[in-house]
Amino acid sequence: MSDLIELDRTREDRLVVTLNRPERRNALDRAMIDALHDVCSELEERPRLAILTGQEGVFAGGADIAELRDRGVAEALEGINLRLFERLRRVPMPTIAAIDGWALGGGAELAYACDFRLATPRAVFGQPEVGLGIVAGAGAAYRLPRLVGESLAKDILMTGRRLTAAEAYSAGLLHSVPEPADLMDAAHRLCDRLAAQAPLALRLTKLAIDAPDAAHPAVEMLAQAVLFTDQDKHDRMTAFLDRGRKRS
Repeated sequence: MSDLIELDRTREDRLVVTLNRPERRNALDRAMIDALHDVCSELEERPRLAILTGQEGVFAGGADIAELRDRGVAEALEGINLRLFERLRRVPMPTIAAIDGWALGGGAELAYACDFRLATPRAVFGQPEVGLGIVAGAGAAYRLPRLVGESLAKDILMTGRRLTAAEAYSAGLLHSVPEPADLMDAAHRLCDRLAAQAPLALRLTKLAIDAPDAAHPAVEMLAQAVLFTDQDKHDRMTAFLDRGRKRS
């Protein structure tokens, strides 16, 4: 695994991924993208929860501009960052972005690709691409309107407006806004809540939420049919009924 990221596998039910390129504010160059593809491979082969975070004061300052400047049409059509973020979005179990400080450009799009986002009060979100002569081409153009609404998304994407953590929370982009010292504890508490749920039901719920509009309601019906054959469903419902009998 690349030294551009650090992996913590201490807990069986989750993987903690720390971006580790502080000298470049965790800019997402090709090497870091490749390293994150390796993370996706691990999460696909052994599904579990994941927390993505950065260094103190910076989540990811965007794409590596020096590298981006020299890319041409072929690299644009390759969708280097976009393919990673789409893959991250599709990993089986939920992902959490724990954000402290800057989350700009591709760094913000990395956060949007996660299922949940927590950020400290000093976090800042922004999409500076148009000012650099390009578009936010790694998911922001369609994910951000779904997350914060079309009007605010257009303001961010077209004018370069940056959102503070308070504004991002108010807009629904963030799950919570813990203090820097509590960021990782808050992320783990959310992980604990997710880990307490039925694993297969959690996976299928994520799949249903992310399914295209045309897949509904069939995707819910099929997911429920699968879960109705799952022993975990039977055991959890039996335990629920037993607790009710004991209270009565």
